[in-house]
Amino acid sequence: MNRNLNMTEGRPVRLLLVFALPLMFGNVFQQLYTVVDTAIVGRGVSLDALAAVGAVDWLCWLILGLALGFSQGFAVKMSQDFGADDREGLRRTIGASARLSVIIAVVTVAASEAALPLFLRLLRVRPELAGMSELYLRILFAGTPIVLFYNFCASVLRAVGNSRTPLIAMIIASVTNIGLDLLTVFVFGWGIAGAAGATLAAQALSGVICAVSIARTPELRFGREHLRRDRALTRRLLALGLPVALQNTVISVGGVVVQTIVNGYDVAFIAGFTATNKLYGLLEIAALSYGYAVTTYVGQNFGARRADRVRAGMRAGVLLSLVTAAVIAGAMILWGRQATMLFLSSEDPAVELAAGRTAYRYLVIMSAALPVLYLLYLYRAALQGMGDTVIPMVSGIVEFVMRVGVAVIVFFTGHRNNIFFSEVTAWIGAALLLGIAYYVSAARLARRPEFRPPAAPGEI
Repeated sequence: MNRNLNMTEGRPVRLLLVFALPLMFGNVFQQLYTVVDTAIVGRGVSLDALAAVGAVDWLCWLILGLALGFSQGFAVKMSQDFGADDREGLRRTIGASARLSVIIAVVTVAASEAALPLFLRLLRVRPELAGMSELYLRILFAGTPIVLFYNFCASVLRAVGNSRTPLIAMIIASVTNIGLDLLTVFVFGWGIAGAAGATLAAQALSGVICAVSIARTPELRFGREHLRRDRALTRRLLALGLPVALQNTVISVGGVVVQTIVNGYDVAFIAGFTATNKLYGLLEIAALSYGYAVTTYVGQNFGARRADRVRAGMRAGVLLSLVTAAVIAGAMILWGRQATMLFLSSEDPAVELAAGRTAYRYLVIMSAALPVLYLLYLYRAALQGMGDTVIPMVSGIVEFVMRVGVAVIVFFTGHRNNIFFSEVTAWIGAALLLGIAYYVSAARLARRPEFRPPAAPGEI
């Protein structure tokens, strides 16, 4: 059964929902096992273990974001080839992307493992947490190829409109991860190492499921001839992927700076900050899905030279994003206190209470600004779909400046609760830049003769 979705025809709202809903359900399951993983560490191991994981959270994103940014950029070229109905070009792009991904995975593992001691010193990880933090990172860094394998395969499928297979893969992986978490932590007593290993095993399984789907889809199946080095194609893929990778890296470096400041506070504050950061995945769950949907939709219609459909799709995307953000924000403000307490457990009731207050205060601030985050994802995805990965990279720099600026002010003033505004301020700065850039690019696209709509009226 062909699960690919041609987004150059049909109503944009329907197409975006058909594509995004499976991704949302998949992200729900992914966040489910993230939440369970965090709850098991916080309650099944210790509050110190949760703080140890949180103390290096942004460092994980720094390394993985660098590697995964390339996959995101490569997928732009795939969706454009698919929209242009260039099947042989699509296979060449997939083959070249696979070859580059292997190289990126090897380099990333070697560099991250070698630099780990330096990272821990720069992050100012507390001595009582450093051992657990290092063990956790060693395992996750070694598993970078597994994570990259899954994300590459899922990106290939999403580029051609197949969001159902990644959903199935994520459901199976989520159930597997939860089962392995319970087994390794509560039965075998492997602590943080068991939780990290369970996550990688689940990612490997989801990657295999997506890879099998690619192998069974004729238009995606590539051979040795598609793996041959093509300098022009390689340069094009790197031109798309490198800015996204740098964008993710710059954003993560800003997060690392914030985390370095947070790590100077007490364990209760670090644990509360970590608990909310783990719920951040639930806040952005639909934003990620709409972002992937818009990148594919815009990429395919850009390849088909349909500027009118690009604009129509973005109008639909903005409406869907704002409504969804409002619903999720309301739910988090109403029930977020109970949600954050799922992660927190301590023998000292005062420490647990302090961690809970920190977590909920941070969650309310992020929830109130959620519509800004959703627009940020949407405009960034549209620009990437049109092949512009440079402005999104610049938006990452804006995020860095805003996030770090607030964090530095907090560091010198000593008002630690204001650290929560570093994230929201970064969203606002990046969203403004991306929104302006999108509307300027869309207007220019509409004026290009080859992007004018066909004589027969298209669907809006």
